[in-house]
This record gives sequence, structure tokens and C-alpha cells, in this order.
Amino acid sequence: MIEPAAIRRFVAYGFASVAALGVDLACFFALMAVHVAAPAAAAGGYAAGILAHWFASSRFVFTGRVASEGKARTAQQGLFVASALVGLALTWAIVSAATAMGLDPRIAKLIAIGASFFATFLLRLRFVFTEDQAAPAGTS
Repeated sequence: MIEPAAIRRFVAYGFASVAALGVDLACFFALMAVHVAAPAAAAGGYAAGILAHWFASSRFVFTGRVASEGKARTAQQGLFVASALVGLALTWAIVSAATAMGLDPRIAKLIAIGASFFATFLLRLRFVFTEDQAAPAGTS
């Protein structure tokens, strides 16, 4: 059975992802408007979304699982960035392959969004914001 806390995290992660996606897409379309190649624009937008997602994930989604300041927090942020790089690689690969096959870059980006969402959620739940990473009560 799925725990209510896991459902709450998944829903909150969805909202955080939508906010980060807004940043991502705004950058993607801005870069496309100045004629940056679609794969590079997708990667640039995704990178901007990473920053927005850390903020939302660490403050609203995985509360109670954020490492305390110092080395533990730096390590957790490194894992977060590593998970984002997996999503970025998926985004780059999907948009590159799809546009090479003649698919509209916007459709390719939508496909990449779905793949990246599930991959990064699972990585962050299992490896980044684990119960072992949680800061002691009152230190976060």
C-alpha cells in the first residue's frame, strides 16, 4: 500500500515541477526566439529549471529530509544536481533525436518533460532526499 506521505510528496513534487517547468519553458522559448538550436535551448531551459526546482523541492516537497548545513547539505545538493543531470541528459537526447526525425521541437520537449519528471522524482525520492539525509530536528 502506498503511504499517504508518499502521495503527498508526489503531488507536491508535481506542483514544484510545474513551477520549475514554467521557468524552464520561459527560458526555452526565449532561447528559441533568438535562434538558439532546439537541443541547446532545451538544455538551457532545463538548467534554469534546476535552480527553481531545488528551491521548491527543499522547502516544500521533501521537508524534514533536507540535510543540515555544511558538508551534508553540500553532498545533498550535489546529489540533487546529479539527478538533474540525468534529467538534462534525457531532455537533450529526446529533443535531439525527435527533432532529427522531423518532430516539432515543442512536441519533443513535451515528451522529454514526462520522461525527465518520472526519472528525477524517483532518483530524488530514493537517493537525494532520503530519511538518512534528514537534518536533526530543529537544524534545518
